[in-house]
Amino acid sequence: MENATGYRRSAGSARGETRRRELLATITDDVAENGLVDFSLRRAAKSAGTTHKVLLYHFESAEDLLRQVVFSLRERRIGNALTAVAASSASLTDRVRAAWVSLRDEESALRRVLDQAMGLAMYDPGRYAALGRGASQQYLPTLVSFCPPDWPEQRKFEVASMILATLRGFLVDLLTSADGDSAAAGFEALLRAVEREEAAP
Repeated sequence: MENATGYRRSAGSARGETRRRELLATITDDVAENGLVDFSLRRAAKSAGTTHKVLLYHFESAEDLLRQVVFSLRERRIGNALTAVAASSASLTDRVRAAWVSLRDEESALRRVLDQAMGLAMYDPGRYAALGRGASQQYLPTLVSFCPPDWPEQRKFEVASMILATLRGFLVDLLTSADGDSAAAGFEALLRAVEREEAAP
């Protein structure tokens, strides 16, 4: 099988999949440490100790590799949030509070890279739109799972969407403000809105 560049592609053998995962993990660690600026197949290959041709054997393109790297980093973020939520009470309000603390206090390198990914999606949507669309698709199921199980699915989706959009705005505020006071104040208002949702019939 060949990709768009004409290089032979891995056909999905168990051995090939194991190697693909190893490469992805190594490159993801590099991006987490060094960011997305100047990301390229050659830089990724260097960090993984291989060649760009080998990467094109396992990934469709530089964009495909970047998409999978960002997906992996978001999985780390979600895993951190779920760990924090597991230690909280069963209420949606407490789960949102625990998830926000995890997001607010996460390592700056992880936040920086995921912010850069959203920046790329906005700067060049023709090439990187998938980085932006993938975020909501990845985060929403987790937030839906925080909602009371007896809620109708549409209500879960609506409330989870509100929480996601608001928390993303707070992350931008943390990135662009010196003290984070407005994000903290806004978050308290969000918690009150979530409490009202929980109290509603």
